[in-house]
Amino acid sequence: MQRRHLLQLLAATPFAGAAARVVAAPAAEGTKLLVVFLRGAYDSTSLLVPTANSDFYYASRPNIAIPRPGTPDGALPLDGGDWGLHPALAQSVLPLYQRKQAAFIAFAGTDDLTRSHFETQDAIELGVAPDNARRDYRSGFLNRLAGVLGAGPLADVSPIAFTDQLPIVLRGDDAKAANMALAGVARQALDARQSQIIASMYRNTALAQPVAEGFQVRDEVVRAMQAEMDAASRNAMSPKGFEQVARRMALLMRERYDIGFVDVGGWDTHVGQGAAKGYLANRFEELGRGVAGFAQEMGEPAWRQTVVVVVSEFGRTFRENGNRGTDHGHGTVYWVLGGGLAAQAGGRVVGEQQPLTQATLFQNRDHAVLNEYRAVLGGLFQRMYGLSTAQVARVFGGAAVKDLRLV
Repeated sequence: MQRRHLLQLLAATPFAGAAARVVAAPAAEGTKLLVVFLRGAYDSTSLLVPTANSDFYYASRPNIAIPRPGTPDGALPLDGGDWGLHPALAQSVLPLYQRKQAAFIAFAGTDDLTRSHFETQDAIELGVAPDNARRDYRSGFLNRLAGVLGAGPLADVSPIAFTDQLPIVLRGDDAKAANMALAGVARQALDARQSQIIASMYRNTALAQPVAEGFQVRDEVVRAMQAEMDAASRNAMSPKGFEQVARRMALLMRERYDIGFVDVGGWDTHVGQGAAKGYLANRFEELGRGVAGFAQEMGEPAWRQTVVVVVSEFGRTFRENGNRGTDHGHGTVYWVLGGGLAAQAGGRVVGEQQPLTQATLFQNRDHAVLNEYRAVLGGLFQRMYGLSTAQVARVFGGAAVKDLRLV
């Protein structure tokens, strides 16, 4: 087999790019961070319904609006009646919110105005301002964060992406990051014999160590997951989909990894997104079960030291389109969850806000961005890890930190 074909085969396996420590010593503080990226730009106006300005909302969405609170399938009242939560999250995220273990950041996002999925996703993962002409695709903000932590607050930090390919957000030379897709963890592209053959072909070469470490990561993950997979096959512990993946992520993060990243697709709802029921509602239900399952699987006391941040590249238009869907927008809503959220932040919609009226829509179509993502995440990381101003600047260069006192 030619060398080029070997590299292609290696790249197709779940551990591609995973030259990382497999069993890392837990951080002294035990702090865990998981970033969930909703690729496709989810409709945050259906997640967080502006019940305080409902006449404009219902006029703007005659077919896809979430019914009023108190009516069948109505929005779930939040935060003093200004906002309502999508009813698909009644059994998953709402209980966390009521226990002050979930908060929402309204009017969040990036100042990027391209409304391009790929360009905006890349910019967010890189952690750069939209006017930054120089984009180094070899340096993502979570990799830089891991590097800062490894050189300062945490002596040994171990990051992982639960993805097929190492994402931009964890690329870089500041820290070694593993990656492993968990949805098909039981189905390995290479058996043990094939793995040994490939490893032997790279023995005594510059690639020997990365190849060996990659196989080691895969084997460790499969062993860690085997008990859970066996139980699921016998007792159907959890439904297929994101919840099962989220529980597997929790198992690994609780024992091995300090920083995690996962992306979930399917949020580009130009056509037939539905209202309280339908396509988007089903996506919310699956995501909510996953988040709740992750929290449950982390268990005490690990959940008390864990923060989950759910982001998306941008929001969607406030008004529905002619296909009973929504188009690319601007501002969105971020989720922050964890057992250790600050009492004044948990169970609230936080950050700078404004009424949603025709006069306040950005470019007469979208949510404005009042809580810029680098500023918000910089403030969160500063509190979580006790970072200095210089350390935050290393992660998000040029960002003005905005401390929402989330933890």
